[in-house]
Amino acid sequence: MQYPSRVQQLLVISNGHGEDAIACQILQPLQRLSPASSIVALPIVGVGQAYQAQGVPLLTRGQNLPSGGFLGPHLWQDWQQGWWGLTGRQIRALRQWSKRGDVILAVGDIVPLLLAVGSGLPFAFVGTAKSEYGLADWPRRQSIYWPWERKLMAHPRCRGMFPRDRLTALSLQRWPIPVFDCGNPMMDDLEPQMSLPLAQLSIQPRLKILLLPGSHEPEVFRNWRLILRAIAGLVLEPEAYLFLGAIAPNIDPVPLQRILREQEWFCTQNLGSSLPAPYWLYGQNQSQLLLISQGFRAGLHAAEIVIAMAGTATEQAVGLGKPVITFPGSGPQFTAPFAAAQARLLGSSLFLLKGPQQLPAVLHQIQEQEGYPQQWLDNGRQRMGEPVAGQRIAHRLHQYLLEPLGNG
Repeated sequence: MQYPSRVQQLLVISNGHGEDAIACQILQPLQRLSPASSIVALPIVGVGQAYQAQGVPLLTRGQNLPSGGFLGPHLWQDWQQGWWGLTGRQIRALRQWSKRGDVILAVGDIVPLLLAVGSGLPFAFVGTAKSEYGLADWPRRQSIYWPWERKLMAHPRCRGMFPRDRLTALSLQRWPIPVFDCGNPMMDDLEPQMSLPLAQLSIQPRLKILLLPGSHEPEVFRNWRLILRAIAGLVLEPEAYLFLGAIAPNIDPVPLQRILREQEWFCTQNLGSSLPAPYWLYGQNQSQLLLISQGFRAGLHAAEIVIAMAGTATEQAVGLGKPVITFPGSGPQFTAPFAAAQARLLGSSLFLLKGPQQLPAVLHQIQEQEGYPQQWLDNGRQRMGEPVAGQRIAHRLHQYLLEPLGNG
């Protein structure tokens, strides 16, 4: 295949930390398929850490805001800290780029989709926020996507819509929307990149449990306190548990360590001093807690059960066939409505509690089911799909969004 000689200008618009990471899963193979393309990114929320880590230049400087991009009472704090000026700067940058640019890839929900339509350029849309699995509470609706959203996806300049699962793809095919069922890039590249020093620990745990407090400050610290309260009953039991606390790369571990000490976890000097960074080992009664920085993938594969107050990470755990226990926090992301929507989305793999005090009883109910029930593996594959979706989407984008530019 011959690539066009003209440099093609592609702008990626995404509106969330998870959406940024999903976009990068698509951009990696797309850059190999279309080396003649010039790619820049416009992260609506945050500073675009995922793009910066991959070397994708940003169209304009971003900013971390209190809401983290989620609706709620923190939006007023966003306004006070410059949301209006940030939004104006982003729109002006998009307008200037659209005068010389070629195509747009929108990743997320209706916000980047609206910006793509308004650009006047051909575009594609990766819908990460909605799934027909979440339609259970609205039986009279035709689709999880509202009519105005479907109209935007059926726009003549839309070259492809990529839903997050097959059920949603089949539903959207009832309308004149260019739908491609390529899977969910969330499940790409989840193989462990590091090994955990489990052989150096002094216990033979009854169970290995992954703790996921989220990735948004300061909410992550409130979630961490709730999770530690939830496992307090397990720690009092005579059996030993091993808890794996996975810290997102952007989170400072020092406040989490301070909260551990407040909750009467002590640093085990004899082992902790011999463990290489980024590990910190804590103990309480018979159990131990290994705090891991940048070790989410390794912890996800090592754990048998997950306790999560997170978005994308929870979905990835379910996709790998892990049972997940969760309960709502105070937000701005992980609120009761968010947790309820996540439960509808992920089905039988997710155990939604009213509060952290219910956790020990529910965990023991899960343990009573021998091994990994096949239903969790099957449910995970059905809801989240198979790996290499980013590569499949990239091939379609190259074929229907970028290649026509060189032929035209």
